Amino acid sequence: MLAINADYIDSYGNPEPRLRQIADAGFSHVHWCHHFGSDYLYAEDEIDQIDGWLRSYELTVNDLHASSGEKKHYYSDDDDIRLAGLELVKNRIYMANRLGTDVIALHLPRQPDEADKNVAFWEAVHRSMDELLPFARERGVRIAFENLLSNHTTLHKVLAAYDPADVGICYDPGHGNMAGDGLDFAEAVKDRLIAFHLNDNDSSADQHCLIFSGTVDWDRLAQIIAASAYDKEYMTIELAMPKEPGNIYAGDEAGFLAQAMASGLEFHKMVTDARLGLG
Repeated sequence: MLAINADYIDSYGNPEPRLRQIADAGFSHVHWCHHFGSDYLYAEDEIDQIDGWLRSYELTVNDLHASSGEKKHYYSDDDDIRLAGLELVKNRIYMANRLGTDVIALHLPRQPDEADKNVAFWEAVHRSMDELLPFARERGVRIAFENLLSNHTTLHKVLAAYDPADVGICYDPGHGNMAGDGLDFAEAVKDRLIAFHLNDNDSSADQHCLIFSGTVDWDRLAQIIAASAYDKEYMTIELAMPKEPGNIYAGDEAGFLAQAMASGLEFHKMVTDARLGLG
């Protein structure tokens, strides 16, 4: 019923110890999130190694966080940068297919306010999507654009431009909580919700806290998910294990994962109950 991000401690370190801990905690699915904000390209041998680790721990990938790049951006109006960013996203689409998942989450920033830059931005996005979508379709992978702090208008335009079979939304309630109107956005696009990065915060920062530990309205989110297009049994939790001295979970990896599982299962039950209520 639950997947958890494999980078809950470090997005750039060796993932194998984390995968072992995830399996030991009872999770059967993972969200592959390593190198999500970098220009790193995974080689074939690395994908083979990750696939081997997943198989050895009997873990399945629920979804994969693609990278929009640190310097390589598929939405750049500089064509050299755009093409490098395109290669980066295609690398993740290929990797998603190899690891057995059908969804990548992808960041798309807020569209520029200046008219000329806005036009150039959208021309770049559409050129890239014209190449990405056939590549993704051939591999059975959909693109889920993630809500950030101020990109709701941008995402509405993307949804209007592309088919639901190809493009949807990955909703992050932590980002939505910081934006203030995130749940209104989620409600408006519920028919296009195909992935989630479940986490909490106090609205002041992107803290990636345990579910129910912040100020996200989880009751309302459960109702939205229940009425949405999301049809997978498993939902993804995307957390950051606390490191601050004095925090109850600092240094307690097993305890943190146990609470992640407990709170995740509680929310999963809320969604299940909400679906039954709609039935």
